[in-house]
Amino acid sequence: MEIAIDELIKSIIALFIIVDPIGNIPIFIGLTSNMTREERSKTFRTAIVISFVLLNVFALAGQSILLVFNISIHSFKIAGGLLLLIISIKILIHGMWEERHLSDRSIGVVPIAFPLLVGPGAITLTIVNIQTTGVFVTVISVIVVLLITWLIIRAMEPINNFLGETGSVVISRLMAVFIAAIAIEFIASGIRFYAT
Repeated sequence: MEIAIDELIKSIIALFIIVDPIGNIPIFIGLTSNMTREERSKTFRTAIVISFVLLNVFALAGQSILLVFNISIHSFKIAGGLLLLIISIKILIHGMWEERHLSDRSIGVVPIAFPLLVGPGAITLTIVNIQTTGVFVTVISVIVVLLITWLIIRAMEPINNFLGETGSVVISRLMAVFIAAIAIEFIASGIRFYAT
């Protein structure tokens, strides 16, 4: 039980860092600035539901997908780690994720649910978690992180006002450093397997 709790806590922290709802607050506000409060609330509800479905589909079907394409989890760790590293570098350089030419109807799904909340890093992490920690820990960590994300989104305007523009950029880039560290762990783990 102690091991399961320890794994659950680690899984929640890692997924929260990758999803990065606090760092994404300025982006969320910018994407929904022309919406009414009701439209914004509906958009974010859609984003959370889609994120939950996507993460669990990839978590539960990820192993089957890997088998179909004859890809080992170690190769997927390296590939996912490289993608995650690229994303973290982009955030460190630009300070945010940039998307253009969006319709209001699709914003909740793209880019908020995918790829801002559920991107390559979150997908990779859930597939790896299902292999290493099991279904229970993976699904519970997804539920907890998305619940925390929903609560943060509901309070995003006061948080953004408190952080200010400079604070939001600093948080976003700080999270990007942690994302890069997780990416390096993925890559190193995959390389260690092939090196032994």
